[in-house]
Amino acid sequence: MDDKKALLDLGEKIKKFRLRKGFTQYELADKCQINRNYIGMLERGERNPTYYTLLAVANGLEMELYELIKG
Repeated sequence: MDDKKALLDLGEKIKKFRLRKGFTQYELADKCQINRNYIGMLERGERNPTYYTLLAVANGLEMELYELIKG
């Protein structure tokens, strides 16, 4: 899998789980203590998040990290 496709897939998962929880980007950003614009960039596959950012997003989505990144 190429890098861009992997980031796009991750972004789609983040958005899918966010919408399932009924969170706006602002709400998720607040829960993660991450800038709302950065959440949008993650969802569009424009950023390659660090491990700590992935942990923050998973925690904000009230899920385990492995659930977010599993294939």
